[in-house]
Amino acid sequence: MLKNKYNAVFNYLSYLGLLLFIASALPSHGATPLKPNILFILADDAGFADFGFQGSTEIPTPNLDQLAQEGVVFKQAYVSASVCGPSRAGLLTGKYPQRFGFEENNVPGYMSSSGATGDDMGTRLDQLTMANYLAERGYRTSLIGKWHQGNEDRFHPLKRGFDEFFGFRGGARSYFPFTQTHPSSRREDFLERNFNNYGESSLYLTDALANEAIEFIKRNKHQPFFTFLSLTAPHYPMEAEQGDLDQFPHLSGERKTYAAMMFSMDRAIGRVLQALQEQGLNDNTLVIFTNDNGGPSDHNSSINLPLSGTKANLLEGGIRVPMIMRWPGITQPGSSYSHMVSTLDLLPTFYAAAGGDVQQVTELDGVDLKPFLQGKHTEPPHKNLFWREGPIAALRQDDWKLLRFPDRPAELYNIAKDPSELTNLALKNPSKVSELYRQLFVWELTLERPAWQLKPEFLGAIIKRMDDYWHKPVQQDAFKIRD
Repeated sequence: MLKNKYNAVFNYLSYLGLLLFIASALPSHGATPLKPNILFILADDAGFADFGFQGSTEIPTPNLDQLAQEGVVFKQAYVSASVCGPSRAGLLTGKYPQRFGFEENNVPGYMSSSGATGDDMGTRLDQLTMANYLAERGYRTSLIGKWHQGNEDRFHPLKRGFDEFFGFRGGARSYFPFTQTHPSSRREDFLERNFNNYGESSLYLTDALANEAIEFIKRNKHQPFFTFLSLTAPHYPMEAEQGDLDQFPHLSGERKTYAAMMFSMDRAIGRVLQALQEQGLNDNTLVIFTNDNGGPSDHNSSINLPLSGTKANLLEGGIRVPMIMRWPGITQPGSSYSHMVSTLDLLPTFYAAAGGDVQQVTELDGVDLKPFLQGKHTEPPHKNLFWREGPIAALRQDDWKLLRFPDRPAELYNIAKDPSELTNLALKNPSKVSELYRQLFVWELTLERPAWQLKPEFLGAIIKRMDDYWHKPVQQDAFKIRD
């Protein structure tokens, strides 16, 4: 009898202890929520229309389509520049890159001798990156893939807030390993692990980068982490594996190679997302996918329709990008967000998610998107977005967009009604042109002079590319922006 009473008391106390343990593990009302892991995936030079979730039926992207179904798709997402280097500088700092002199692409050999050249072109050292801010909040940080923020050691990712680095310092490289028969003489092209530890992978580059992201996730699953998976696909050079090329027998030439590179990228992203699920991290990981600028249609056969323009110009096809966010408990599965957002918003969104006070961070041009996605703020995150690349500039204000050129009068478009920028309304709205022109100039007064600039002859090529891809109405019929 005594033994039975002892067992009953023991079982009761054990049960009570279990309940207390469970209660302590659950967040109490007002308790600080868990810091979400952050996985930021960036494609390079992809076309606006070349994803299933954007309406493509030619190039399957099932993993990104699934991510879109699980999160929110931004219908008017913009980058801060139409080319790789300054676009990345903007998203990394949360500031217009023109504020610290990073206005044009930093491509050795193409620059005027009047400014910085070669390896000295990089994001200014007094600028903090999203990795700096997240490290401050206790995150383990990594950059995997393309850097393009300066080749010199002083610009290195490990000196810009990242704890780990696997990738290359430059802006483009081969997808296959460099060997004696497939050489490169530029240090910034070679794969580097952390600092100055160089060694090529035997894998196709997209797969090598995905593998590194998966391993980083596994190693850091018990602490908050931030990984920036900075993919190179489908940036030039146009190189794909035969198995992926075989998936597109109906295509030929460069478009076929591009499709294979996109297909490979989607598959690699799927493996990284699967790793989150296998490690039990899905419910506490904020995932963002976007692209660094519009597709350079004349270089990789990407399609930006129904938008006009390409990479390296300020038409919508150069600066408007696909963007998905999956943030369990914050974003609604299968939803869309129609107001303007910018990749400038990523840093403040990440920092606030990590428990940081964005209001205490001065000079940011981006905003925390969380209250907008939750419906706590119903107004648009931005009334104005600005761009400038040398003598070419643009201002988007509400539905209006002003374009300023060096070789013709300014033009005005209503983007809500005319996203393809086919009907110039400047002559019908001269007062609106004057108003926006003045506001653009006021913004320019806050900027630094460019730290480097392209040689003047390249400006002519940029204008020609813009005109070549400023599409006629008949070309738009088969391409509509998905609702």
